[in-house]
Amino acid sequence: MSDFLPTGIQLSYLVAASLFFIGLKRLGSPATARQGNLIASIAMLVAVVATLLDRQVLNYYMILIGIVIGSVIGAIAAQRVAMTAMPQMVGLFNGLGGAASALVAMGEFWHYFSLSAEPGIGETITVLLGVLIGGVTFTGSLVAFGKLQGLISGSPITFPLQQPFNVTLLVAFLIGSGYLVATNPTASLFLGLVALSLVLGINFVIPIGGGDMPVVISLLNSFSGLAASAAGFVVMNNMLIIAGALVGASGLILTVIMCKGMNRSLTNVLFAAFGTGEGGATAAKGGGTDTEKVVRSIDPEEGAMMLGYARSVAIVPGYGMAVAQAQHAVRELTDQLEKLGVEVKYAIHPVAGRMPGHMNVLLAEANVPYDQLYDMDDINPQLEQTDVALVIGANDVVNPSARTQQDSPIFGMPIIDVDRAKHTIVIKRSLSTGFAGVDNDLFYRDKTMMLFGSAKDMVSKLVAEMKQL
Repeated sequence: MSDFLPTGIQLSYLVAASLFFIGLKRLGSPATARQGNLIASIAMLVAVVATLLDRQVLNYYMILIGIVIGSVIGAIAAQRVAMTAMPQMVGLFNGLGGAASALVAMGEFWHYFSLSAEPGIGETITVLLGVLIGGVTFTGSLVAFGKLQGLISGSPITFPLQQPFNVTLLVAFLIGSGYLVATNPTASLFLGLVALSLVLGINFVIPIGGGDMPVVISLLNSFSGLAASAAGFVVMNNMLIIAGALVGASGLILTVIMCKGMNRSLTNVLFAAFGTGEGGATAAKGGGTDTEKVVRSIDPEEGAMMLGYARSVAIVPGYGMAVAQAQHAVRELTDQLEKLGVEVKYAIHPVAGRMPGHMNVLLAEANVPYDQLYDMDDINPQLEQTDVALVIGANDVVNPSARTQQDSPIFGMPIIDVDRAKHTIVIKRSLSTGFAGVDNDLFYRDKTMMLFGSAKDMVSKLVAEMKQL
């Protein structure tokens, strides 16, 4: 039995790793994402059970208590957290993952320190990597959570010489790490390095605006994976190394996709302090704005007639839909349009919302069929033949100036070409700018009609009026 156990453990790890790959592949499509999540969860269960059988666990009782407490908290959070708050929860989970990895590294250091043992250079480096990546992920994710939750201003928070200061902190960490490796480790120096990693995480995220949170969350997710992989090297667990590497790689790939969706480099997102965080208010005047641009506004009755008598409608959801929690009302609108014989499609921009796939998650919660969801590249060629494009709370991702105005901060950013539809209806509270702080030229186009108000209220009124048709 003792000879079989190591072989059985490694086979279990192999099965878990294979299931991780399958689950990750299934997560690539909204239609199979739930199945992928279930497969990955089973893989993690296999890995955890195998690890508990493999290691010299001193107290299974304490581990069971931890599992029960964590399971209860997770179940309550899953039931009570609104889908609109999912970005905050994802950011918080990233932070907890980083904190766990950092604590593993700290625990390993204290193990050596309490035994007055001298760890090898390799062990010390892996511990320090776990502390650095885990600490940055923890505090950075907490800042991201605060920005998304409204506890911290969504605008970039900057101060003079901020980036040189951050570089100084990183250099100090590296110098301190080198000294720790070269000499006998001391508790005070190690705790100082932990503190530096935590401060670095805060300064890493505070200069990033709220509108860039999809990229930040994706990057921090990658960091949490790298931290877990580093923890795997610390405790010499192959499964943890593999799982962390998968999360790190997939998170980095997603980060690149997000940056391409905004036509910006990662360094620009991280260091440019771009955007206003929250749109600057511009009063919605029925006849125009202060610059005498003409705004054509309609009421719900007129909007219902345009939608109800169309042959095809493309719905473009944005952050405004998420804030108003209007996804269920939008699904009801879709059902009503289909009863009238209207073909309905959803146009999804990769960076709409506050986390990768934010709109997909909200629409899935409202049971919108997956085959109605179209990526930006798939829907754009169809918009010229679309009768009405209905924009619900989206701004920068539908701004035509991204194609034409070379001096615009969003020039070159791929957008959903709603201005090329035969008619466009925009549901928005006001003419305020989006995250980029750029006035949206779409609002003043001849084919654009503005429906001012909360997304949920206006969509509900559209449904009520449409039932009268």
